[in-house]
Amino acid sequence: MAEQKKSDRLYFFVNGNKVTEDHADPETTLLTYLREKLKLTGTKRGCGGGGCGTCTVMVSKYQPSSKEIVHFAANSCLLFICQVHGAAITTVEGIGDTKTRIHPVQEHIAKAHGSQCGFCTPGFVMSMYTLLRNEPQPKMDNILEALSGNLCRCTGYRPILDGCRTFCQESNCCQNNGDSDSCLSKNENIDKLDDDAPKLFNARAFAPLDPTQELIFPPELIRLETENAQETLTFRGERVTWVSPVSLEELVQLRKDNPDAPLVFGCTIIGPLIKFRRKEYAVMISPMRVHELFTVTHTPDGVWVGAGLTMSEVKSLLQRLVEELPFEMTELFRALVQQIGQLAGPQIRNVASFGGNIASARSTSDVNPILAVGNCTLRVVSAGETREIPVTQMVSAKEKDLIISVFLPHTTTGELVRAFRQAPRKCNAFATIIAGMRVLFNEGTREVQDLRIYWGGFGPTPVGAPKTCATIIGRLWDDETLSQAYDVLLEEFSTISSNEVHFRRSLMLSLLFKFHLEVQHRLREMDLPVFQNVITDDLPAAMQSGIKSLPKDIQPGIQEFQGVPEDQAEWDSVGHPIMHRSALSQATGEAVYCDDLPIIDNELFMVVVTSDEIFATLTDIDVTQARNARGVADVITSRDIPGKKVRTLYGYKEELLAENKVLLCVSCYGQMVCAVVADSMTNAKRAAALVKITYEKLPNPVFTVEEAIEREEFFEPRRRLERGDVEEAFANVDHVYEGEIRIGGQDHFYMETQSMLVVPVGEEREFNVFISCQWPSLTQQAVAETLDIPLNRVTCHVKRMGGAFGGKLTKTTILACITAVAAWKTKRAVRCVLTRGEDMLITGGRHPVIGKYKVGYMDNGKILAAEVEYCANAGNTVDESPAVIEKMICHCDNAYNIPNLRASGSAYKTNMPSNTSCRGFGVPQGILVIENMISDVACKLGRPADQIREINMYNGPSLTHYKFPFDSENLQLCWEECKKRSNFRSRCWEVSLFNQRNRWKKKGISLIPIKFGVGFSESFLNQAGALVHIYKDGSVLVSHCGAEMGQGIHTKMQQVASKELGVPLSKVHISETSTAAVPNDGPSAASFGTDANGEAVKLACQTLYRRLEPIRQQSPNSAWELWIDDAYKQKISLSATGYHRGPDSCMKWDEMEGQPYPYFTYGVCCSEVELDCLTGDYMTLRTDLVLDIGRSINPSVDIGQIEGAFMLGLGLYTTEKLNFSKGKLYSWGPSQYHIPAVCDMPLQFNVYLLPNSTNPHAIYSSKGVGEPSLFLGSSVFFAIKDAVAAARVDSSLFEPFRLDSPSTPENSCVACATSFTQKVPVNNDVSRNEF
Repeated sequence: MAEQKKSDRLYFFVNGNKVTEDHADPETTLLTYLREKLKLTGTKRGCGGGGCGTCTVMVSKYQPSSKEIVHFAANSCLLFICQVHGAAITTVEGIGDTKTRIHPVQEHIAKAHGSQCGFCTPGFVMSMYTLLRNEPQPKMDNILEALSGNLCRCTGYRPILDGCRTFCQESNCCQNNGDSDSCLSKNENIDKLDDDAPKLFNARAFAPLDPTQELIFPPELIRLETENAQETLTFRGERVTWVSPVSLEELVQLRKDNPDAPLVFGCTIIGPLIKFRRKEYAVMISPMRVHELFTVTHTPDGVWVGAGLTMSEVKSLLQRLVEELPFEMTELFRALVQQIGQLAGPQIRNVASFGGNIASARSTSDVNPILAVGNCTLRVVSAGETREIPVTQMVSAKEKDLIISVFLPHTTTGELVRAFRQAPRKCNAFATIIAGMRVLFNEGTREVQDLRIYWGGFGPTPVGAPKTCATIIGRLWDDETLSQAYDVLLEEFSTISSNEVHFRRSLMLSLLFKFHLEVQHRLREMDLPVFQNVITDDLPAAMQSGIKSLPKDIQPGIQEFQGVPEDQAEWDSVGHPIMHRSALSQATGEAVYCDDLPIIDNELFMVVVTSDEIFATLTDIDVTQARNARGVADVITSRDIPGKKVRTLYGYKEELLAENKVLLCVSCYGQMVCAVVADSMTNAKRAAALVKITYEKLPNPVFTVEEAIEREEFFEPRRRLERGDVEEAFANVDHVYEGEIRIGGQDHFYMETQSMLVVPVGEEREFNVFISCQWPSLTQQAVAETLDIPLNRVTCHVKRMGGAFGGKLTKTTILACITAVAAWKTKRAVRCVLTRGEDMLITGGRHPVIGKYKVGYMDNGKILAAEVEYCANAGNTVDESPAVIEKMICHCDNAYNIPNLRASGSAYKTNMPSNTSCRGFGVPQGILVIENMISDVACKLGRPADQIREINMYNGPSLTHYKFPFDSENLQLCWEECKKRSNFRSRCWEVSLFNQRNRWKKKGISLIPIKFGVGFSESFLNQAGALVHIYKDGSVLVSHCGAEMGQGIHTKMQQVASKELGVPLSKVHISETSTAAVPNDGPSAASFGTDANGEAVKLACQTLYRRLEPIRQQSPNSAWELWIDDAYKQKISLSATGYHRGPDSCMKWDEMEGQPYPYFTYGVCCSEVELDCLTGDYMTLRTDLVLDIGRSINPSVDIGQIEGAFMLGLGLYTTEKLNFSKGKLYSWGPSQYHIPAVCDMPLQFNVYLLPNSTNPHAIYSSKGVGEPSLFLGSSVFFAIKDAVAAARVDSSLFEPFRLDSPSTPENSCVACATSFTQKVPVNNDVSRNEF
């Protein structure tokens, strides 16, 4: 092999500027380089595994073969910088900024209110921007596909789609956002909208897209690519050498010389192995410049596809061939197009190679089962020998041969190929099961000549089903043949070992049945002479539902709110849909989050070392190797803490760091033991892996609530409420029923993980703590106590959070204390930013709950007695579990007046990671139990659930079960309004008719109410303060206690100050939340932030306005600036504080009465779903949500909060499943934990704010809005349950049934109890470690 000229200089462009590196480190990711070297922090660090999209950038490359420039979105967290040699990278900063020109994509998303916390916004912007570079006038399907690789936890996606929809060529009328000629006319409620009704935004005012204004591809890169195309590139780092050969011969030799070196194309497999499994390679080989791997050769029998082509390129190629070739020749191509389109997100498909997916030979490889049944061939080379082998050989043997290309044959007449894929989420999720099925018929008959079936998801590699195929081959394709095949298939896979065995085996049968229906339908459809009259009967209509896809077309929704009074001043923005004050800076990447703060001189990075054992005594912590590792400054243990080593809650102590003392132990997997501080994140992580911890295991760890109950392991206090005579009522009712439901836990999954920076000031033991937290004063107090210094030496700063949802309170405080100890000991600034996996492991989440109930009811549906018990898995420490239990019990009645009610609850101690507060604070679990109880009563009586709800609902002046009087009028108004807006009665009839006509698809509909208590039951938490300065130029600076986490509290406080001072919004600025500005704050939680802080800001502004009264009277027509100038010269103070004491809420548990909340927020939601009974997949067809939030201060912010909370609830109840095994968490990121994606939102999502509502208990008659609608996501759960009930009727099952939350496809499919599910023996030995 001829010696190739080598180049060690790496070059690429970023935002039009050339970047060169003479000593590029192959281990450096593009994300790290952008953020740390180029200081482009708009690209966010999210999950680190390509699953969330926050790090999305646009990559542009010149292709010499076609002389074309291609643009594609990619995850910068996975790409190494060596991979972008010769490419042009565009980040969010490169397309626009607030100082020069905002790009239309940034403007449209921001002004459509598509940015709340804003952490995910740059990723969405770049995904949409890349789409527009390729498709300036996209269709809605293009937009949905482009955004399918991006996750958002705040918005619920609707406003993001609304902003992107304004670019859509097929629905430009949507830019009217509800005008009479809008495509909203597709929504049947459009005729009920007033043409003059206020709109959230006016898209006509948005800047249009001008493709001529985009950055051009650097001509220098075209020249350099042409000149250096034949040069091998070698980049040598400290530990890794990266080689990029240019010939196949050189590549083969490199593989021979470096047998353990991976081939790196898109880094979608190797990247996660290096990051998450600490895989190390001395050499990495990039074949991206080997021409033979990227060629496409057409033959009369099929097409040879280069193994180096990306999945997106293969999909585009096959789509083109499907359009060009006769239909019968493209069966395999169409199956592959369908399958590739469901693989991961576009950012992954754009870089992942076709050959890499095949060579991985993973069980869940998306293409291998289809290639295996399609008789595809691989051209491989090893040791200089080129040969062709069937795909099945590579799949089964995992051979080390280098795949050059893949032959995809044309199909023939009478040949059918189908691909099936079942995943926990509709898009961007690893598959549970993949199936490829191919059948070939003898000409003109139904006789099977050949059949192939391959499965993925049953073991380490895809596997065939030869016995099943043999049962069918040579026989007629009919029901009798397939019926026998089902039994053989079950027997053939009787020994499989995997998770969800019952579901997977059921799914095998269901998918084979789907294939059977597809084949019957296709044979009937074939318009070919040789197959005419093979099947004369149409597939029965009821059976056709088995092969029809679920609906997926998203329609514009309605957002209806009350306008402001006609006489309201023009400058008064209260009640107007004002854009989030930081939306534009968030969309441009200029908004600064904690980890975006510039690195300080001599700054250190801290990594926490956690326990590998679940329940054990610590006998030794050996930090010698870690301390001597490169870049390490120190290792922090419990002995280094100068002050308090524990945090105390409810009388229970929680260690900051576990100690190696005989009497102390670790009590869960992931408990923090020590911390390593080093000069970089990389060095800290490597050193942390060197810490050696010795344990002595302790016997009998407790994992489940049942075990904890048996051993009486619980945290005090246990709570109980009772009213009426429950036992007597049970004795006198017509019916008594007992049931149970399990509600799984939920990770907060805020997009910005736990982040903090602690900086020693350098004198008098002062520290500045820059942190992403909901309760700065708590952090301030904890840090001060840990360091044994006064609170006035610690200042906490919160600029903004990238989401929180209750997860940035107690655990954030503990992490801040450890970081502060590191800063104190080293006398250097220390930064700590958890990875997504560390965050999910350490911080806990929503409590899993077992809800048990006993209900007594009459024949007419009236419930006279109920007993409810809540058993929550608190984990290994108390945290806020007792308070969560209290709120569950206080809300156990929800909207129902049950005269005899007993509720009790306990937080059980287990050896699981400690759970904590989460949005809704126990209410979503507590109310689900009572709603499930009502659903069961309806089932027992054979009546619709909404009727039972309505019969038992509070009506008029009422009294809760803890003797708190309230008026339920608005609850009833919401109920009636939702029924009317959703056309509930007529749709119930339509659902029933649909279910009668369809066997394998069922619809369900539900109507669910909520009565949510706003505020803290602990009275001292309801206070807030504010500080308002007016400067000499008339500008206003507001500080308050609320922490901005996407809920728009700064925007609302800006509106309050503007209104009270009578100045435009532009005059008012809010910089951050700081304990130095306003001390002793309460937590930003409980939907109470606006109530408390709004009143404090209002009082401060009113004080200032009164001080200006004499000047205003002297010069009533003067400008604001002149008034302020006069006030300053007259020595009038232009600074004022405001303090809101808040309501004196309390709960007297001994007396079983109290007033824990000042008022209730009411709401009702109707959701309709369509369920695939064979797989458990569902789609939410429509959601209508009515919420009483009083007079909205900012409808755009409030509706955004409502929609976002609803989607978070939808995730809790349908998709988000935490996977534990014997106390160890296995769902460490978006690949294993599935929050709702854009594909999960309701196809039609309508939100109505109840008009003419008032609330005397909160500022401007508003109401708390952040949490109540989360529970309304359960309307989807109960709609699924309604659909499942309809499926069970077809199996002659009429009694109440168990459907636990989340109603994942697994749970829903098994609950449907189809004939296929009933064929599979049930394994009752199911682990419920989470509970």
